[in-house]
Amino acid sequence: MNMPNLLTVMRMALVPVFIVFYYLGEGADGAGFKALALVVFVAAALTDVVDGHMARKYDLTTNFGKLMDPLADKILTASAFVCFVDTGVVPAWIVVVILAREFLITGLRSVAASEGVVIAAGFSGKLKAVLQMGTIALFLLAEALTHVASFAGMAAVFTVSEVCLWAALAATVYSGAEYLWKCRKLLNMK
Repeated sequence: MNMPNLLTVMRMALVPVFIVFYYLGEGADGAGFKALALVVFVAAALTDVVDGHMARKYDLTTNFGKLMDPLADKILTASAFVCFVDTGVVPAWIVVVILAREFLITGLRSVAASEGVVIAAGFSGKLKAVLQMGTIALFLLAEALTHVASFAGMAAVFTVSEVCLWAALAATVYSGAEYLWKCRKLLNMK
């Protein structure tokens, strides 16, 4: 188990910690727990940046990492978005679109792998991931700030969060369509 793989495992282990803090923050005095949920989420998201950089720089890429790194990202973001649907922060249909794209691309990668083709993450997929994680962090910040009655900029943080959500949704749909277009020959109906 090398360091990038250890960071990936740590990211997955932080998901239940994030969820616990998030739901503990739903109480009347939950600002501290929402802030902790934000810190845990950001720490987990940063492990994605660090593990990828380390794996490439030090040639520590493994089959475990190729499988588990994107899976850990999907579990982290999906968990946050599902929590947001449950608490009414984000509409369910947006999360369904986001999750559908993830399932579609995962399936497409499986088909490609069975044909000996590797589908590398493109710029639009990386942009999608950054926008999704940034949006989640902004919503968590906004939720933590709702408990601070004196914070005047709370409405602005929610507005920025919502704009980022629409940008993340657009990037999600675009990147999914781009992957489908690039791999259209793999999906022939013969």
